Amino acid sequence: MPTQTAEERPILEVERLVKHYPVTQGVLFKREVGRVKAVDGVDLELRRGETLGVVGESGCGKSTLARLLLAAEKPTAGSVRFEGRDIFALSRRDLRALRRRIQMVLQDPYSSLNPRMTVGDIVGEPFDIHPEVAPKGERRGRVKELLEVVGLDPDHVNRYPHQFSGGQRQRVGIARALALRPDVIVCDEPVSALDVSVQAQVMNLLSDLQNEFGLAYVFIAHDLAAVRHISDRVAVMYLGKVVEIGDEEQIYEHPTHPYTQALLSAVPVPDPDSRGWRDQITLEGEPPSPIDPPSGCRFRTRCWKAQDVCAEEEPALTERDGSAHPSACHFAAEVEDTVTT
Repeated sequence: MPTQTAEERPILEVERLVKHYPVTQGVLFKREVGRVKAVDGVDLELRRGETLGVVGESGCGKSTLARLLLAAEKPTAGSVRFEGRDIFALSRRDLRALRRRIQMVLQDPYSSLNPRMTVGDIVGEPFDIHPEVAPKGERRGRVKELLEVVGLDPDHVNRYPHQFSGGQRQRVGIARALALRPDVIVCDEPVSALDVSVQAQVMNLLSDLQNEFGLAYVFIAHDLAAVRHISDRVAVMYLGKVVEIGDEEQIYEHPTHPYTQALLSAVPVPDPDSRGWRDQITLEGEPPSPIDPPSGCRFRTRCWKAQDVCAEEEPALTERDGSAHPSACHFAAEVEDTVTT
């Protein structure tokens, strides 16, 4: 098998990534009584210049995954490799250099910006942490340039966050993420706190910046419509695991995992007559606790296809018969073969 060149190799590779949080009882003598399995064996790849969407319900482990990708937390097991190097094995100095190349845009533009700092100071703060990127005499000009790149008036550099709208504040956060000229930006629900019309503007901005600077995005969201708008490939998460992954057409037009099908059936369609296969799929019950997930397939307690094997054997994330993309279901099938309620 031919070896991959540096350009062909994914820029970010996630392998068997696990993050469990201990649950303790007691005040003086704490003892561990369980573990929250927030991320539990995730495998992903991010290619240069592409957008990988990650979708799922609240509590499925998306934000924990985001923190692990930036080495903001250490995993229980597994690895994240950036250009072939395990980021959790790096020295403190090398990790600091790496963080120049992987940046993050946070969910809430109201709480992610320091209200006591001007916009100029917020966008220029990365230069204080990494002074080698921009000499002091050039920083003011660089900050104004960044504000202009994200569609803000550079003359507003001395304004404070409360003087901007929610969409403008998120643009400030994007400008801050761009300051160090990263290769990868992890976007953790970057539009969920914004009005719908503003969401489209921010996503269009992200697409334009990707084309201009060759950025790769991990775009995390619970809104499938938003993810479809911007993503090249989509990974669907449920209770700490990726249950299906494929390109935009495979996931949205030919989903094979019952959970993906249920999520898509809940997306509003402007014309009810054009719903096609998307009859409403009603899932029974609430998602199980990540402290004590079901045996076998974690989705089986809410799945209309579940059989005995689903409780006994965990399905691997793999391509099934007739499927062109991986799905973690013993009975994966395209929508035409599903039973809806």
